[in-house]
Amino acid sequence: MLLASDTWRDYELIDSGNHRKLERFGDYILSRPEPQALWQPGKPPGEWDNLCHASFSNTGGDENGISDKGKWSIIKPISENWAIKYKHNSVDLSFRLSLGSFKHVGVFPEQSVNWHYIYEHVKNISPENCRVLNLFAYTGGASLAALAAGAEVYHVDSVKQVVSWAGENMRLSGLSGIHWVLEDAFTFVQREVKRGKKYQGIILDPPAYGRGPNGEKWTISSGLLPLLQLCKQLLDRKNGFLVLNTYSLGFSSLISDNIIKDLFTSANSESGEIYVSDKAGHKLPLGAFTRCCFK
Repeated sequence: MLLASDTWRDYELIDSGNHRKLERFGDYILSRPEPQALWQPGKPPGEWDNLCHASFSNTGGDENGISDKGKWSIIKPISENWAIKYKHNSVDLSFRLSLGSFKHVGVFPEQSVNWHYIYEHVKNISPENCRVLNLFAYTGGASLAALAAGAEVYHVDSVKQVVSWAGENMRLSGLSGIHWVLEDAFTFVQREVKRGKKYQGIILDPPAYGRGPNGEKWTISSGLLPLLQLCKQLLDRKNGFLVLNTYSLGFSSLISDNIIKDLFTSANSESGEIYVSDKAGHKLPLGAFTRCCFK
């Protein structure tokens, strides 16, 4: 499956190419690195410079020459913090944005396709009986979608500042009641299994690599299968759902599709890529997903 994230008003992908993307977040236009944009941009470089408020440049890199670390260059006046809204059908959320030190701004707009899936499945389960676990939860888009649908939400992330940021987004969205968990995702899931907990929804958006608050090492290649094996024990098989999203170069949706089908043999599953189209018609891939549910 190919899913297009095309229901935003406060976000648009203006152009992409030459390993970069030009995006509008509310009133501001940003240029950021994008390793998968291998084609030529639709607009000439000078036009990007004329439109742009800020541009991020990488410094350093891993063994593949890829890094999210770097610095922003301010080209036009831009607020330190600003807010955008996402509203489509029944999903109505708000996000506080800022220029982060790792090229991120506080939201992954392409994930709106998963927010709707989460919202609808919570509603179908019966919200008052739905507990949702969001792992590697970042600034909380998926947590907010589940909460807005009426679920009891547990938001797990290992970075204190990110958890605080998610709390701001919850309040901006006029919502309340998320359970905040500042912890390594794998450690938390292990403990929940021992406690015999059950969740009707589990959401995972793991990075390629990372560290927990106590130095716990995470790599998607070695950690994903053991984590999903534990999630299998947590997920309610009567009417539960699971959403797995990955954004790691070379990590095909077929990998997660095989794992999910092996673990959840009786579930209805679907896999594919999420993309956003720019104005020149380029389809920029921004993640692989596998989703499954029990009915």
